[in-house]
Amino acid sequence: MPTISKANKALFDLDLLRAIVVVADCGSFTTAAARLHSTQSTISQKVRRLEDMVGHRLLVRGNRDVLPTDAGQTLLGYARHMLALNDQMLEALAGARVGVTVRLGVPEDFVGGRTTTALAAFSRAHAQVKLEVTSGLCRDISQAYDNGELDLILLKQRRNAREGIARWPERLQWIDSAQAPTFDLDPVPLVTFPPRGLYRDDMIQALEAMGRAWRISFTSSSLSGLQAAVADGMGISLLPPRAASTAHRVLGAPQGLPEVDSYEIIIVHRPTADGRVRALADVLSELLQVQPG
Repeated sequence: MPTISKANKALFDLDLLRAIVVVADCGSFTTAAARLHSTQSTISQKVRRLEDMVGHRLLVRGNRDVLPTDAGQTLLGYARHMLALNDQMLEALAGARVGVTVRLGVPEDFVGGRTTTALAAFSRAHAQVKLEVTSGLCRDISQAYDNGELDLILLKQRRNAREGIARWPERLQWIDSAQAPTFDLDPVPLVTFPPRGLYRDDMIQALEAMGRAWRISFTSSSLSGLQAAVADGMGISLLPPRAASTAHRVLGAPQGLPEVDSYEIIIVHRPTADGRVRALADVLSELLQVQPG
């Protein structure tokens, strides 16, 4: 039987490997095409060329996203290594260090304090990583992740709304102004996030169950805006304990207000996430393990 020389073996095109890695990371051909500044049909063709080369199906479409097959998982591991070696070679030849970007999304009330201290420590320990942190409403963070714009997210949600690699219960408390309380007003003024924002429906349902009339007195997408509005006597709100300050008065059972325990905090990243993304997820897990609320 004739032998095949090493010179005649097929060589993998790094451009094809990069295409399948980005598709796997995004979970979508469409999002991968946008990230690679290409078209969906071009990305699909590159994946098919790889499948023809190896003789195996590499990706399959799931109910919500595109997932690698067993052969695809094997190829992705080698592909990431080959792409990393390519980057290291370019770095060595250029005489400059090539950074890796990790894009993190967190809710606004996790910006500052222990979170930024932990992120700063991570950056010092991983000098090659360029950390990009985006904060905002959880629904926007979730959408950005689904669009492939973020690699790792910390998310607050109703229990079991989506899967995560780790989860903790989210503590909430009712707050009023310490100097100009409003809970005894009729109707009760409410300070809330916009429609479909966290906790808004829970506040309304709780007051209606108490037989109290209510009105929306202040709406903002900014946590700091809600904190200031409550402190200045615009109304009551329902927020995590970490959002309360000495300018607020904590309400609860003495006022007939129920405990709201239907929320949780989760960490989400893709199964094919880079090792540095997983390392940052571990940092966030340790942070929440100490004090989730």
